[in-house]
Amino acid sequence: MVVASGLDVLAADGFRRLAGRRVAVLCHAASVDARLRHLLELLRQAAIDVRLLLGPEHGLAGAAQDMRPVASGRWGSVPVLSLYGAQPQQLRPPPGAFAEVDTLLVDLQDVGSRYYTYAATMRYCLEACAGSAVEVVVLDRPNPLGGALVEGPLLPDELRSFVGAWAVPVRHGLTLGELARAVLDEGIDVSVEVIPMQGWRRDMWFHQTGLPWVLPSPNMPTVDTAIVYPGACLVEATNLSEGRGTTRPFEILGAPWLDGQRLAGLLAGRVPGVSWRPLVFQPAFHKHAGSTCGGVQIHVVDREAFRPFACGLAFLWAARQLEPRRFAWREEPYEFVSDRPALDLLTGWPQLRQAIDDGRDPLQLQEDWTGELERYRQRRLAWLLYPEAA
Repeated sequence: MVVASGLDVLAADGFRRLAGRRVAVLCHAASVDARLRHLLELLRQAAIDVRLLLGPEHGLAGAAQDMRPVASGRWGSVPVLSLYGAQPQQLRPPPGAFAEVDTLLVDLQDVGSRYYTYAATMRYCLEACAGSAVEVVVLDRPNPLGGALVEGPLLPDELRSFVGAWAVPVRHGLTLGELARAVLDEGIDVSVEVIPMQGWRRDMWFHQTGLPWVLPSPNMPTVDTAIVYPGACLVEATNLSEGRGTTRPFEILGAPWLDGQRLAGLLAGRVPGVSWRPLVFQPAFHKHAGSTCGGVQIHVVDREAFRPFACGLAFLWAARQLEPRRFAWREEPYEFVSDRPALDLLTGWPQLRQAIDDGRDPLQLQEDWTGELERYRQRRLAWLLYPEAA
């Protein structure tokens, strides 16, 4: 094993950090050690006193599809509190949720993109513990995209939501443990200890860690999915398919009215490190279920050169250019928000939506956030648990 996750480190020490503590656990299906043993089973074997389980979006078992409410329940004799219910207030632990615990243990596999909601759920739990005697222990895991590169605009406060709970870029270059440290930098009064990984470097892609990939959500089946996700997730803000209902979600994009050949031609050469393959596909569920769609598959040919956020912007621009009358922005509420466009919530930069509507190239706006990205790089130095490459 090249990298030991925070769970592997804690387990190797016999979970002594939790001995005698009353513990709440925020985890999901990907909370496994290097031998694929789940955190909850390891805690049971170590006789740790688990009083409460918390389930993020997709549920504790990771079975629910996106934006599907998950009911609370039980895991054996232990209550399971869903933090993804049918109402916005159910995204946060209710008052008194941690009244009978001393420690909140967090073990979630993130994917390195601001939109991915597990980081927001962790933040809401940290805020719920603020000002209390509850200690938070975060078991760190790799950022699948590495921790060197950052991309996209920072999120302004007025656009914060469940898909944007942090003032960080879209591709933030942090681990979940480092995001927890960022909360402290905002002055939130909560006791946080991060159990760091051993052997992880910021220039590592997930496949270099030696750790097994367990899909952290139903439509994040592979590391390849995570690599394109910071850009392909933007398609959720439209009436186009982001590939849900296919075997390659977020890598396959399109709609019934799109011509994949023309789309691939328009996209060719616009973003480095990627080849656009025209294809025809038929989603089994979600948008355009059962309909034959034209579109493209994103083939990343150079991970180091590839910029996923730019890739997503280029795709939206090209689809809008080809079919301006059929292309449309999402009108339904998005992650419990109905008063702001979904694309604005995702990008944090409404000018991008306006540029695409006007037929202008959104990639030309990237220079507009270069300065704030540089300030972010300097600010995040205080949060880093693993040094920048020399």
